[in-house]
Formats: sequence, structure tokens, C-alpha cells
Amino acid sequence: MNTHRKNANAPQPAAIGKDLEKKIRDRTARVGVIGLGYVGLPLTVEMAKSGFQVTGIDIELAKVEAVNAGRSCIVNVPSEILQALVTKGKIKATQSWAAVENLDAVSICVPTSIDGDQTPDLSYVIAAIEAIHNHLHQGQLIILESTIYPSTIRDVAVSILYNKRLQLGKDFFLAYSPERIDAGNKTYIAPNVAKVIGGVTSRCMELATLLYQQFIERIVPVCSPEAAEMVKLIDSTLRSVNLAVANEMALVCDKLGIDVWAVMEMAGQLNEYHMPELAISDVMNALNEKAKSLKGSKILALGVTDKRNVGDISESPAIELMRSLQKKGATVYYSDPHVPFLKIDNRTLTSTEMTPEVLHTMDCVLILTDHSTFNYEMIVANSMLILDKRNALKHFRANNRISSKSPF
Repeated sequence: MNTHRKNANAPQPAAIGKDLEKKIRDRTARVGVIGLGYVGLPLTVEMAKSGFQVTGIDIELAKVEAVNAGRSCIVNVPSEILQALVTKGKIKATQSWAAVENLDAVSICVPTSIDGDQTPDLSYVIAAIEAIHNHLHQGQLIILESTIYPSTIRDVAVSILYNKRLQLGKDFFLAYSPERIDAGNKTYIAPNVAKVIGGVTSRCMELATLLYQQFIERIVPVCSPEAAEMVKLIDSTLRSVNLAVANEMALVCDKLGIDVWAVMEMAGQLNEYHMPELAISDVMNALNEKAKSLKGSKILALGVTDKRNVGDISESPAIELMRSLQKKGATVYYSDPHVPFLKIDNRTLTSTEMTPEVLHTMDCVLILTDHSTFNYEMIVANSMLILDKRNALKHFRANNRISSKSPF
């Protein structure tokens, strides 16, 4: 005779989903965001503004302390808004993975990058999913937003989250909703970007959609997580194609002696022009004019992120450029207020404080990202040689403050 009996008091699968649904609708669901960067922090703020109590989780102590103090380093998130939500108790940040245990819904917004072999690095994504697995509980919704390649949800996330006590789609729920924020672009903040969502099951889709409907205007459900993964791949491919076209046109302009910045600005591509190979050639030619060789020269890269005023380096061509300069024998330094540390191959670099004294010691200053916080007056006044790859000094040229013979 079978002596095993079901616990009559245990919540049934349908009830589990209904309970979570009710919590989402009345904004009592405890939600969390893993990764407090240019994707995670805006998402955290939008969740909190809509009434949820949000726990932000990040392994970097500096980010956690900044959030808890109401200080934002993200251009899309004004510090005064963050401060108000922190003061009201709507947002708190922690380094502890154990916080996942008390959350009803978790959004993963950790960075992914491309390594030296052009292979996607999912180490942060995997670490976050493993941490959730260690604290997984019944009735929990997990939504991955990080950039991944197609099939990652089923092949990686589902495998890691496997739990013989909890059934996916009935006891806990998983979906993919790729981030589509144009970092640094104030017209593409979280609430008005079309949010694509693909659930592993129909119930996963319903609950993930319901959660994001509470604070995002446009939701686009798709048939599967694979479809959502392909949307992100297409977004990235189109961006790469546009960048490639801009780079090719830049080469044509260079050959014809046309002002590439004037053309790119009219074409709406001003901040997309950045070709590492051409930049290296420009550095070598400029140093040669100063009777210096690239090998042994001290080069300071100003800005290493892909876009101005953000801390994302995942698709930044500056990293490959710095790697190539190092391989050619240059001693490379960098200064970026948004990136305190940077690893290139096996070397860990620390952001250099930009001062007149530091600028005087450099053979070449290379402007790779036009952060608004840079003191361009000081840069111009104290640098022996500057190559401006982002047209950051256009106002100096326009006012005839830079000689036409200057190697900018």
C-alpha cells in the first residue's frame, strides 16, 4: 500500500502562480535586480517608482554604497530621483546573494563581454543564475535581461536552475527579456522602450509580462525565449552593420580629404565613428611627425566605454585599440571616471587621475570617448599631442583655438 500522502496544506501549482500574480498586481511582490549598471539601475528605479520595494544586488561595493547613498553614476538616472526613492525605503542595495531568498521576482542585468578570441563571456550571467539556484524557492519569477546568444536560456539557465523539488513553469518561472536601452540616450529610458519578452512556458510568459506591464508602456510578447534571444541578436547585428558602414565612409572621407566629422554629424553618426585600425595608424603618423616611435611611447586613452557618460565597456572598440597599442610596444594608460578598473588580457589597469602633471608626461593623449566630465580646457592646455577620435574638441576648432596644423 502506498503510504505517501500529499500535504493538503501545500500550495498547488495553479495557486502558486495566482499568489504571485496577485502580489504583482497589488505591488506587494518583493522584486530584485542583480547588476546595478546602466541597465539594472534604471530598471530598479522604474520598479520602485511604480510602487514596488526593490532590492538591488551587485558584487561591487562601490556601486552598492553609491545606491544606498542616493548617488547615481548613470546618465538616465538623476541622483535626486534615486535619493528620494532610497529615503522612502523603496530601494536598498546589497552585496549579499542571500537577499535572493526573500524575493518574489528577480531580474538579471549583469554585463556580458567579448573576450580576446571574440567569444561571448557569460561568466557573470552564469554566476548570477547559480546564486539564484542556491536560493531558489517556490513561487519565484526569474527574468534574464543580459545580452546572450540564442539557446542560452534553455541550454544554460534551465540546466543550472534544475531542481528536483520544483518544476519549472509550475513552481517557479523563467523568461528572457533582452535589454534594449541605448546607453546614454535620454530618449531611450526604460519606460518607453518596447520590451520583448519570451517565456519558457506560457505561464512564465504571462507572469513576466504582467510584472513589466506595471512600469513599462510597451510590451511585445514573443513565442519563446529563443525568439527573444534572436531579437537581441538582430539588434546587435544591425548596430554593427551601421557602424561598419560609418567606418567605411570615414575611410573614404579620409582619402578625399573631407572633414569626416561634418559628414558624420549630418548623417547622424557622430558618436559611432571609431575604427581601431585607423586610430593606430593615426597615432603612429602623429608620433612620427614628432620624431617619436610608437614603441616605448606613453599613451593616455581618455574614455574607454562604448558611449559617453556610461560605464559599459561590453562593445567598446577602445579595448581592442588599447590591446593593439600594447602589443606594438606602447605603454598604455587610461582615464575614465566611469570605469575604475579595466582588465586587458592578463593585465589589470587602474584609471589614472587626469591632472596637468600627468598630461605633461604623456607622448600622446588619445580621446576615445567624449565624456562630459572631462576638463577639455585642461587637456588642450597641458597635452603635447592629442588625437581626438570622438570630435570632442570641435568647439576649440570652431573658435580657432586649435591650429589647423595640430594633429587632432
